Amino acid sequence: MQPTASKASDHLKEIRRRLRITIREVEQFSRRIAEAEANDEYFISNAWLAQIENRQSTPSIYKLFSISTIYRLKFTDLLLLFGMDLEKITGHQVALPLPETHLTQLPVYDAERPVAFPVRFDPGFNLGKTNLLSRMVEIWGEIPIGIIQHLNLRENLYGYIGHSDTYLHPLIRPGSFVQIDDRQTKVHKPPWRTEFERPIYFIELREGYACAWCEMQGKELFLIPHPLSGCTIRRYAYPTDAEIVGRVTAVAMRIVQTEDAASPDETPKLPKQS
Repeated sequence: MQPTASKASDHLKEIRRRLRITIREVEQFSRRIAEAEANDEYFISNAWLAQIENRQSTPSIYKLFSISTIYRLKFTDLLLLFGMDLEKITGHQVALPLPETHLTQLPVYDAERPVAFPVRFDPGFNLGKTNLLSRMVEIWGEIPIGIIQHLNLRENLYGYIGHSDTYLHPLIRPGSFVQIDDRQTKVHKPPWRTEFERPIYFIELREGYACAWCEMQGKELFLIPHPLSGCTIRRYAYPTDAEIVGRVTAVAMRIVQTEDAASPDETPKLPKQS
């Protein structure tokens, strides 16, 4: 077994002994769980648990469920013991972007895990001026993720702009995340003074999703691209071929292309030396 799994085995053995539960009792408890779930995969035999505690085996998700129940441990903590951090999923999803625009989620797998969060801002800083967040924050504290979830973060949907979707570029760059208010599905009419005031919508199409300015003409929905994008206006029958998911209310995007994410065409070429 790998070092992480070895530490997990030692830790599980220590927890069982601390709870004063015998291997035979674990077997009996797990049998009751397996019977309740009508699945023998939840059953932990005497011999199998001995293999785990002797670093000779890695449990399946079903047996981890039983251990989590019997040992009174959070399932996410058990996975961490074996080196699997579910909070890394979102990071890997960002590093492995899909080419098409799509709806996405920002799941929290462990609401009790603390994260660094500003709990007091320096009163001497003028919030009307652009500044570094690190210099504006006077005190950083450890706050459970579950508390942050109550800051209306779940009142909205979130979309990801595919890395090949340049429809609103450069206003919204490919690879951006957008916040969507699904209560605002009616297309607003002008006037608006600038392109930044013009409402942006997230649209569900038969072949996927799109993010665009919109205009309604009768029963047709027109998707309007940014004039610098090089894209053309798209027309759909509404609501049979296109449906508005909601209005985009916020955007999180990179404004500088990283070297790792740069495409071959974007890689700078050095001039030939004579």
